[in-house]
Amino acid sequence: MAREFQRGHKAKISDLTSGTDLYVGVQIAGPGLTFDISCFGLDANEQLSDDRYFIFFNQPKSPEESIQLLGAQAGDTESFRVTLDRVPAGIHKLSFTATLDGAGQMSQVGPGYIRIVAGGEEVVKYAFTGSEFTTERAVMLGDFYLKDVWRFAAVGQGFDGGLDALLKNFGGEVAEEAPEAAPQGAAPSFAPPAQSAAPPAFGAPAAPQAPQPAPAFGAPAAPAPAPQQQPMHAAPTIAAPVAPAPAAPAPYGQPPQPPQFGQVPGQGAPPAAPPYGQQQPPAPPYGQQVPAAPPYGQQPPTAPPFGQQAPAPFGQQPPGMQPGMPQGVPQGVPVGGAGLQAALQPYKEAPTGQRWTSQNQQLMRVDLTMGGMPVLARQGSMVMYQGKVDFGYKGAGFAGRMVGNATGQEMQLMRCSGRGQVFLAEEGAHLHAIELQGDGICVSAESVLAFDESLQYEVRRIEGHGIPGGALFTMQFQGTGTVVVKTHGVPVVLPVTPTTFADCNAVVAWSSASQVILSSQVRLRRNAYPGHSGETVNLQFRGAPGNFIVVQPYEV
Repeated sequence: MAREFQRGHKAKISDLTSGTDLYVGVQIAGPGLTFDISCFGLDANEQLSDDRYFIFFNQPKSPEESIQLLGAQAGDTESFRVTLDRVPAGIHKLSFTATLDGAGQMSQVGPGYIRIVAGGEEVVKYAFTGSEFTTERAVMLGDFYLKDVWRFAAVGQGFDGGLDALLKNFGGEVAEEAPEAAPQGAAPSFAPPAQSAAPPAFGAPAAPQAPQPAPAFGAPAAPAPAPQQQPMHAAPTIAAPVAPAPAAPAPYGQPPQPPQFGQVPGQGAPPAAPPYGQQQPPAPPYGQQVPAAPPYGQQPPTAPPFGQQAPAPFGQQPPGMQPGMPQGVPQGVPVGGAGLQAALQPYKEAPTGQRWTSQNQQLMRVDLTMGGMPVLARQGSMVMYQGKVDFGYKGAGFAGRMVGNATGQEMQLMRCSGRGQVFLAEEGAHLHAIELQGDGICVSAESVLAFDESLQYEVRRIEGHGIPGGALFTMQFQGTGTVVVKTHGVPVVLPVTPTTFADCNAVVAWSSASQVILSSQVRLRRNAYPGHSGETVNLQFRGAPGNFIVVQPYEV
């Protein structure tokens, strides 16, 4: 039986089917609308680093044919064949999109879906309607993404702009159309085949019995344009003659000297004799040229102070400067990218496609539209938001406040709901999004910035000895969702071994399956002497292989 996904739902492909040769069908239509349905093969940075993995109507398959465009069949507007075990290692995500070709908006589309079929049986389906969008002209329907194993996510994220804008968002380039050449003669007409080839028999679904609405692009395909011919230059290339260098002007008050025998006018003329009463300047050392005299009325250039370079003549590059380097450009500014746009390019917003996206080490963005569930965040942690977002107070109740005050694990939270993106940060702390899929993690309330409302959380006691009260407390999060953890600096993740100890003021989080006890190094004999090391109380971790702890380079 096929699983019905909602926006934001994710699952491992191995949980849906044991097959890797999959059929992906997309159904989308609207009155008077035409759609282009494509697949983007993206790298680990969610960029189209190889244009051969942009699968659309003009490029129907990838080089190794792991992604193939099949066309309309079985009631689907467009269909693909995806063989996951043949996808190259450099491709980490397959994003299936639909864009409008012509006028219109995504709010005008009727009910549609994206589905996965394995061996002729539908295993998962994500349905959507036009009411989920507004003025967008494109929509990201679903993703196959590699996170240790291949997974599927129902995205349903609208995107402003058409196919060209979506291509640029993924780092691709839009090819400009070349001007048509004049026709040289009548070209033979294109004869289409009598019948298109049948799709590969890899378990594509059979056509449904109930009548399906006709696709919006039922018009016959236009004939392919005749191959363009590049214009040829008929005239031969003419090399301009090299103009001789102008002759140097004669000194002021003296007539120009005629060239000597065997010399070209203006080249290599000997220096004139000095005026009466002046001595001939000494000849330069062998291999050096005589410096030219400055023009009349100008002083000869003086030598620069020690340690400084002489300025270059006008129109020439200064010594040590690379040819072609523009002058007057501040250091640190790229040669081909000066200006406001180039300066702001490194700080551009990270691409969308995930519910939680790290913008940089200190800023996290959550897309409330994906998943359709609210987020609980620390009060005052919102720095910016886009869309229609409501912020409300999230109370812990009387019992929760009592427990929080008694254990030190009280969290002042706000509830973020609606449709839009919220940017979260707090005091420049490093932020890390940890996705839970049925497992659990323990983290102090002070180190939590935000988390999905679907997660269950409670105060957990740490048994031990060695300090008054004999116990510490922490927060335990379990379920399916994401929790954002704060750290001072870049943390380190260590595996739990029988001899793993950590300072209770530096440890940030650990796996909930670990056994944690307090360990004290206080001894009566040591206390008889003044002073101590300052490391008297630590946390000892024990557990099976696979458990971990997260430690920050900072003590609270």
